Amino acid sequence: MHGPGSTAWLLVALCAATGAYCLLRMRSGVEEQRRAAGGEALMGFGMAAMAVPATVFTPPGWAWPLYAAVFAAAALRALWGVRSGPHHLHHLVGTAAMVYMSLAMAVSPAEHHAHAGAGVPPVTGVLLAYFTGYVLLTGARLVPSAAPAGARAGVRWGDRPELARACRLSMGIGMLAMLLAM
Repeated sequence: MHGPGSTAWLLVALCAATGAYCLLRMRSGVEEQRRAAGGEALMGFGMAAMAVPATVFTPPGWAWPLYAAVFAAAALRALWGVRSGPHHLHHLVGTAAMVYMSLAMAVSPAEHHAHAGAGVPPVTGVLLAYFTGYVLLTGARLVPSAAPAGARAGVRWGDRPELARACRLSMGIGMLAMLLAM
């Protein structure tokens, strides 16, 4: 991505830590948690890899189409999951956004920067609006509610919904940062 080095490294750390936590959530006893966590781990590590500053590592030309193919496959899996419930729509939008960013990064950097003064491309604008709304809504859902004392006593830390929401919130923030840096 094209951003300041320190911001890029913070984004790499946030996304990698989120991906690692999602890998740990894959050990959950709840099947739906495990499925969601696998896709989220892929997103976290993929975002971390894409956020590495270009001054440190410039991927070869074939890497961007490979990223696009991996996330297109994940998008197809999310599309298949949508039939079981609308909560998979966010995964579909996220993977589609990763395909879009991968393809945009496949364009030569000179051409990419030449369009920078032309305004925000419509697809980027729609994705920015979506992820802004998603981050605000998910952040509001993290506000603590009055839970009965001891309600979480028997729940494993990997199965706690508020931790999964915090994970999704951090990836949403990361996605916003990556879209803004394009």
